[in-house]
Amino acid sequence: MGFWNLYFIAKLYLAAKGSIQPIWWLNLLFALALLVPLHKRWQRVVKQMAAVLLGAALLYHESDLPPFGYVLRQIPALASFSPTYLMELARRVFTPAMVYIPIVVIVVYAVINRWVRVTTFVVLALIVFPLWQGMDTLIAKSRQGDSYAAANPRADANAANAGATGATGSYDEQLAAFHHTEKSRRVAFFPPDKDPDSQFDIIVIHICSLSWDDLDVVNMRDNPLFGKFDYVFKNFSSAASYSGPAAIRLLRASCGQESHQELYGAAPQECHVFADLAAAGYDVQFMMNHNGRFDDFIGTVQREIGLSGIQPQPTDGLPPFMREFDGSQLVNDYDALARWYQGVAAKKGGPVALYYNTVSMHDGNRLPNNNMTSLQSYPIRLTRLLGDIDRLTEVIAHSGRKAMIIFVPEHGAALRGDAGQISGLREIPTPRIINVPVGVKLVGLPPGKAPAGHTISIDTPTSYLALAQLMSNLVANSPFKADAPALDQYAHDLPQTRLVGENENTVTLSTANGYVIHTPDGVWMEGK
Repeated sequence: MGFWNLYFIAKLYLAAKGSIQPIWWLNLLFALALLVPLHKRWQRVVKQMAAVLLGAALLYHESDLPPFGYVLRQIPALASFSPTYLMELARRVFTPAMVYIPIVVIVVYAVINRWVRVTTFVVLALIVFPLWQGMDTLIAKSRQGDSYAAANPRADANAANAGATGATGSYDEQLAAFHHTEKSRRVAFFPPDKDPDSQFDIIVIHICSLSWDDLDVVNMRDNPLFGKFDYVFKNFSSAASYSGPAAIRLLRASCGQESHQELYGAAPQECHVFADLAAAGYDVQFMMNHNGRFDDFIGTVQREIGLSGIQPQPTDGLPPFMREFDGSQLVNDYDALARWYQGVAAKKGGPVALYYNTVSMHDGNRLPNNNMTSLQSYPIRLTRLLGDIDRLTEVIAHSGRKAMIIFVPEHGAALRGDAGQISGLREIPTPRIINVPVGVKLVGLPPGKAPAGHTISIDTPTSYLALAQLMSNLVANSPFKADAPALDQYAHDLPQTRLVGENENTVTLSTANGYVIHTPDGVWMEGK
């Protein structure tokens, strides 16, 4: 087989590492086809050309990469990336080792092949390796016993939503039970207290690209801002790893978690949390620190906020802060939020609910006047963002109004990367990407209501439904009243939601020992 031996040796190596899932019988058939002798030169040329195409297609199919059709649909988005960002991505994918290691391997192979019939050993390996792998799988399953057996395929709501430890049935059954129970879950909002002294504004800050794992990577999990929150969700699932789906899920927070496909259908009006707030007497507004054109993000918000004709609050006249990954300008978060809130306070109107979206942490963003990559500048940008939100609380406190700030990321930045995903790639919504830090800060509480440094930690597995329930509890019985309950009572018995991440082609499901991935091929595999 000549140098095709290297192709199969590389596959055997990648399979042993778990980087690919080979279809062994196709590989063996492919190898045998390559061994068929052809005598005419044109036949050999055609054979090699066909082999290159078939070999590349087979390897791509066996990899963790998304379906080729999906990749083609992303080309227009890639075309909008700035040249600087494309070069940064290329450097993450292609390393010097990808050049010198193949050269060394080819030289070693050329020497060994002169003395050893490598083809014989490769064909034997293609037969023996899958047999050995199959035996290893059988042994592992026998040790697990009946852990995958379906004790109750129609698990009840508590088992399906309380987390991995309470779920039963096969993974397909668990996922079906999860979606079934989520369809009936709702959060109702009630009109707030009419006393103007107890009314408060709601500011939802939706942050692109920040997870607990990202905080660990840059050693900022203990940033002072998190200690100033009154509530912190420690085990919150964003359920999505891209901005559009994440925005839809947050804006539909009053209902249970939908499947990815259901996000692009109509939702009942009672699912739109900002429509619920409008019905409760809030003046709903939205604002972004970007232009919202990429992937029609602005259109997504206008459709899903649940109110017709709403337009973004202007950020005109604010100085540009940095360049986005597509080259467009971003304004500083503090500048945008502080100017907006000062305008709200000057009007002295009723309570306002703002949906604010920031992409300051997005991969590929560039700070002015430096040559740092977006990965290198990430901790600098994060320090600035957290500081901006902290400064916003001071603006609110000095305004004389009261407010609830909700800090909720869309998804992580994938700074660390995952098996099969380079840093910044989020096609597989792993826990590192969708387990995000969510905090709630109440500004203007009566003295002694929330002692300094007292943060209520919510450790159970939760998602948007729990956040909506906490909002509903606070709106219905304002914590700013003198006789309001203790803050921990508002977070009592919040609805739990199992960590289930979904993209167009991939699903992740938390388990007692980690998580599993449902691949585009319809196979469940253990996460790494």
